Amino acid sequence: MKQALVILTLFGIIGMQMVSCTTTVNTPVVSAEEELIQEEDFASTPVDVTLTDQQKNFVADNNAFTLKFLKMVNDADKSGTSFVYSPLSITYVLGMVNDASEGTTRTELQHTLGFGDGEIKEVNDFCKSLIDGLPKVDTRVQIHIANAIYVNKNYTLKKQFQQDMKGYYGAHAESLDFSSPKTLDRINGWCNSKTNGLIPRILNKVNPEAESYLLNAIYFKAAWANPFEECYTETGTFTTGNGPEKMPLMQQWEEYRYMKNKVFAAVDLPYGNKKWSMTVLLPKKGKSVSDVIDYLAKEGTSFLSHMTHRNIDLKMPRFETESTTEDLIGTLEKMGIIRAFDGSQAEIRNMCNRDVFISNMLQKAHIKVNENGSEAAAVTEVEVFCLSTSDEEPVPPIIFHADHPFVYLIREASSDVILFVGKFTGM
Repeated sequence: MKQALVILTLFGIIGMQMVSCTTTVNTPVVSAEEELIQEEDFASTPVDVTLTDQQKNFVADNNAFTLKFLKMVNDADKSGTSFVYSPLSITYVLGMVNDASEGTTRTELQHTLGFGDGEIKEVNDFCKSLIDGLPKVDTRVQIHIANAIYVNKNYTLKKQFQQDMKGYYGAHAESLDFSSPKTLDRINGWCNSKTNGLIPRILNKVNPEAESYLLNAIYFKAAWANPFEECYTETGTFTTGNGPEKMPLMQQWEEYRYMKNKVFAAVDLPYGNKKWSMTVLLPKKGKSVSDVIDYLAKEGTSFLSHMTHRNIDLKMPRFETESTTEDLIGTLEKMGIIRAFDGSQAEIRNMCNRDVFISNMLQKAHIKVNENGSEAAAVTEVEVFCLSTSDEEPVPPIIFHADHPFVYLIREASSDVILFVGKFTGM
């Protein structure tokens, strides 16, 4: 009889701070008394992420998965409330499952996640390249990707799987008594630690029959390259699906990359040294966030190449969003991952001494956006923006007032990786 795995994903963003944690249950883990903590070696000079041609294709196809996932969850959501997700966190935890999979199960996982017919080692190498490379892109930005496997003491992880998890994913492996109340505290404590308190709890209870829990946590914290001055923040009207609401609207006048088409206008708001950014996509009049998301699912991020530097009169809300998705399996089944969730057909045979399947997937997310940023970077940007000595007539700024629902992406430029996606509706 196959044993069940549970996958949990969670992440948070605070004041331009993001975290994602993903967990999977049903995989026996070898005991380890001390947690293996991977310390990032921050170089004094930023280094771009270097990818092979195959890995660049992985990024493009995984971004397509991200945007398709965004459309799937948006189509399924009838509440109209704000949400935020990290499909990359899902990719990591399923990447760990993929390492132990065979046959049709592995084919479905890889084709859905954007890895095509790549070998397991190639997929693992790609995941490791981001774990190692993303923290070095900007030394002023904190980005950590951590993985863990908590295994029921009644099961044993296979040696090769343990080696792959440690070598490629830096995964901490620990054997625990799933019938003990301390196990719940241990797993939630790991999530709380790896997300800097943004996600203090991922589980309400531990299934004593589960084989293992696989977790991924992505933590990101960055200051705006051009911080908002709090003195310009004032209460304004934001039009939600239920009508106008009053909320704090941050405001500034800066030069940003900008574009517009028939569906939306977009600005790219950079962090730190401008490798990381939040791209805000604001629906045009007569369009909705669903129209924007449908466009992204069909056309991808090709619109980014059409952005040009423009002076922007920018307003956007100071906001905070928490999302909990109790079960991601239904969404992923519709996207093509079926066998991994089927207790009679799953071919996850290389994880432990028993065949396993994924019985549940959960993601928690938290984002908080405010005026915070780097004062030094702001001074530099203000100087560039203000020191114009041209005799030409000044070009009037583009009005970009995000005073109605919008979509946003958090991404890194040198790798083109999208870490987080979300929509803010004011609800």
